[in-house]
Amino acid sequence: MRESREFYISDDGIRLHLKLDFPQENCDENSDESCGKSGGESFGEGCLALPSETSRTEKAAKAEEIKKTEGAEKAEKLPLMILVHGFTGDMEETHIRAVQRTANEEGFAVLRAEMYGHGQSGGSFGDHTLMKWISNILTVIDYARSLDFVSDLYLCGHSQGGLLTMLAGAMERDRLKAILPLSPASMIPEIARQGEILGVPFDLDHIPAELDAGKSLTLRENYIRVAQLIDVDLAITRYNGPVLIVHGTGDESVPYHYSEKAAAKYANARLVPIPGDTHCYDLHLDQVTEAVRAFLREMK
Repeated sequence: MRESREFYISDDGIRLHLKLDFPQENCDENSDESCGKSGGESFGEGCLALPSETSRTEKAAKAEEIKKTEGAEKAEKLPLMILVHGFTGDMEETHIRAVQRTANEEGFAVLRAEMYGHGQSGGSFGDHTLMKWISNILTVIDYARSLDFVSDLYLCGHSQGGLLTMLAGAMERDRLKAILPLSPASMIPEIARQGEILGVPFDLDHIPAELDAGKSLTLRENYIRVAQLIDVDLAITRYNGPVLIVHGTGDESVPYHYSEKAAAKYANARLVPIPGDTHCYDLHLDQVTEAVRAFLREMK
């Protein structure tokens, strides 16, 4: 039986925190102790750590991780979903874990990944940008492709992770069988070019050095400067594979109509509205997981 594993990989010196969950290792949906839960992300709204560097080198840690993977790599091939959180989020959020369990139940391995400045990955939150996240996700995809037990690759992300999924889909269109942006914050580049971020207006000619990101977090100006140059429409036109977009119609952080526009521009997209629901699906998470389940069954 494959065991769920937790480890780190390096993206140009930045440690990225990953968890690999197999179908046989689904945890009890009602058990907070075994699954771990944390609050929803604030965009407009129990992990184990590797021993310290002083007690264990990166080389030794990597060797052990490879050793643990050997048995799985020789086993039956499985489709794998890479799953990414959103702005201020992490891999243990309720909606992230719900999607992970659903994919596991449908026979998918799931690789949850925390991006730069989030969760237990390296880097400071204030220094994170979409460019850094793009570098991170490309590294995670390369790692997933190196696993011999993987058949097809899927990419799923929530909010800013949903935007990341759309961008990575364009870059890895020949390697990803399907993408699943959940409540994707596709408007970030657009509003950044208009002079607004996190609901706060700013002078386009005098970008502020810092912004309040909530939760006592500060975001620095490079986040804005990078976001202003991201072309979401180009990314959409470059991905022709199957797309599932799920979005709450009552989302106050990322208005639903942005997903309507994105779905209309994709060549092969399905948009599933969750009536009246919030950004993190606080009301009808079961409808989200059922939409994901139905889509994954069709893909298999």
